[in-house]
Amino acid sequence: MPEPASTKAVPTVLIDNERVRVTEWRFAAGAHTGHHRHEYPYVVVPMTTGPLAIRSAAGDTAAQLTAGAPYYRDAGVEHDVINPNAGEFVFVEVELKLP
Repeated sequence: MPEPASTKAVPTVLIDNERVRVTEWRFAAGAHTGHHRHEYPYVVVPMTTGPLAIRSAAGDTAAQLTAGAPYYRDAGVEHDVINPNAGEFVFVEVELKLP
């Protein structure tokens, strides 16, 4: 897995209220989120098709995403997400602020 560049992915919060937070994430080639922990369950909706590299305490993996094909994860996930592609990668993240 490539080492993450110093370039950070760019989050744009589209909605943030008492129930959900919707964020568009744009990754330039080689950009990454930085290590983080998800405090809420979330759904990711890829806007781009291709791989993303995932770095976590469990090891390095890759995820193949398909534009328009969402996936769900529980709260507590900890990782750094890295764009290994030559071009931009975009997804929308919907965090569910459950009671």
